[in-house]
Amino acid sequence: MAITLYELAGADPALVFSPYCWRTRLALAHKGLDVETVPWCFTETDKLAFSGQGKVPVIVDGAKATHDSWAIAEYLDAAYPDRPSLLGGQAGAAHARFINAWTDGVVLPGIARLVVRDILDVLRPQDQPYFRTSRERAFGMTLEQVQEGREARVVEWRRALAPARTVLKAQPWLGGAVPDYADYILAGSLMWPRCVSRFQLLEDDDAMALWFARVRGLFGGMAEAARTA
Repeated sequence: MAITLYELAGADPALVFSPYCWRTRLALAHKGLDVETVPWCFTETDKLAFSGQGKVPVIVDGAKATHDSWAIAEYLDAAYPDRPSLLGGQAGAAHARFINAWTDGVVLPGIARLVVRDILDVLRPQDQPYFRTSRERAFGMTLEQVQEGREARVVEWRRALAPARTVLKAQPWLGGAVPDYADYILAGSLMWPRCVSRFQLLEDDDAMALWFARVRGLFGGMAEAARTA
C-alpha cells in the first residue's frame, strides 16, 4: 500500500512549494517508498482534520498518521529499517538535527524576506487574503515592503550559507560520501523559492548551486522536473 503525503500546493495543484513538504518528498524518495500525494491549500482546514492539526506535511501509512517533517523522517527510519537510512543512527541524527535548526533559524527566515511577496501570486484567490494578512501581521509590514530591496539584500543571505558552502567544498554531500536527510533539509528549503519565484538566490558558480543541482537530479530528476512559477 502506498504512503499518502498531504502537501502544500498553489492554485495549480502540481505546484508544491512548502520547504517542509519538500524535505518529506525527498525523504520518501530516498527510502524508495510508493507515494500518493494529496495537494492541500492554506484554507482547507477540514482536509487535515483527521490528523488533529492543521499543517503539512502529513503522511498516512496504513492506519498511522504522522506530521512534522522531522518526525516523519524519524518515523520512516524506524518503520523501514531495511531501506536506506535517512538519519544514519544516533550520530547522524545529531548532525541532521543541527542542520535542521540552522536551516529553520537562519536560512528560511532569510529566504522569506526575499520571496514572500512572490508566493501570493501562485496561490488560489481564496487563499490570498489569509496569506497576506497572516504574513503581514508576522512581519509587521506589507509583503511588498518585506521584499523591497532584495537585489542588494540577497548578497548578505548568500554569505549566511558559508557553513554549508565550506562543507560542500570538502565533500560532495552534507551527509558525506552519499546524500542523507541533512541534504534534504537544506535542499528542500531551497526548493521553496525555486518553485514560487523567479528571483535568483544563488549565483551559478556557487558551490551551493552546484550541490543543489545534484540534489535536484536525484531520484530520476524528481525535484528538477517540479512545477515552478
